[in-house]
Amino acid sequence: MVGGVAVLALVAGGGFWAVSQKAPAKAHDPKDGKDAAEVALQFGATEVARARMQVLPRVVELSGALVAPNTAVVRAKAAGTLVTLNVNEGSRVRKGEALGTLDLADLNARLAERQALAESARAQLAQADRSHQSNLHLAEQQFISPVALETSKAALNSAKAQLNAALAQVDTVRIAIREAALLAPLSGIVAKRQALPGEKVAAEQPIVTLIDLTKLELAATVGTQEVGQLRPGMAVQVQVEGDAKPVAGRIARIAPAVEAGSRAIGVTVEMANADERLRAGQFAMARVKLADTPPSLTVPVSAVGSASGQEYVWTLEQGKLMRRSITTGRRDTAGGVTEVLQGIAADTLVLAASFDNLREGRLASVVDKPAVAASAPAASAVSR
Repeated sequence: MVGGVAVLALVAGGGFWAVSQKAPAKAHDPKDGKDAAEVALQFGATEVARARMQVLPRVVELSGALVAPNTAVVRAKAAGTLVTLNVNEGSRVRKGEALGTLDLADLNARLAERQALAESARAQLAQADRSHQSNLHLAEQQFISPVALETSKAALNSAKAQLNAALAQVDTVRIAIREAALLAPLSGIVAKRQALPGEKVAAEQPIVTLIDLTKLELAATVGTQEVGQLRPGMAVQVQVEGDAKPVAGRIARIAPAVEAGSRAIGVTVEMANADERLRAGQFAMARVKLADTPPSLTVPVSAVGSASGQEYVWTLEQGKLMRRSITTGRRDTAGGVTEVLQGIAADTLVLAASFDNLREGRLASVVDKPAVAASAPAASAVSR
């Protein structure tokens, strides 16, 4: 077309629309010997953005599984038969509640034996006391020697010691019987039953596992380069897998040393769970927001491309496309922007989306809207 040029306008969705305008530049066409107009590109206002200074939130992310710190395993403190078990998985129990009973025939027999030995020791003590009192009267009348009196006193003391030992053995068996009672050590929910009624159990064998879900902890790790920014008591937002509502928590503990075989340090985040909505074992992600930093130069994340390990953006400078290599820093996923450390200046106009078949030096401009209706046929983006 004489005095004009066919322009390809690039619109949202990756298409280019052909419009007619005056050619901004010309090139010689060897086929017909006439001047051929260079094809220009037009971008919609929503397809470009300006690099701007803004404050990026400093966030340290932690991830891991939720654990219940108040977890207890009820064990059999004596060998015997599990006669009854009153709870099942999911049953709610209170502290001190009886969970079941053990057949303690062996302990009861041992208690009876120890009590009989104690009674025998008490009788021996009484006999030794009478003998010693008699010897005291005889010694006053000098009918026995001082050595015989001392022997009598030693026998009395020995009888007292034997009685005390027998009584201590009785108390030991009674404590064993008391501890053998299957009582809930805390209020919570039965997580697992490890034995069944009628089963013969050994001493220290697990019977029931109880969990208190009113307080949960997130056991996570952070790198050594980040742990210096964290402090116990810092507020944390915890997002639990499968739950859309975030949970407020705080950093409870930070490990004093690096874990063996890694460069990570353990961090424990605790959170209240009074309604027991969350469960132990769920995966969670925690975000710790740090103090704000000075404004940084940012561009949309979608504007950054990468080739051969080098990141870049396409800029519009003096009506032409330019490809600028950049170095990026922090990324704000929620805000959809990334920090640019070097490569471009503030207020630089960049393409906010990825397009194919772009080349440096190509004529380009920004329009508020496509020059023709969306029903017009799309043209190729390949430069001719």
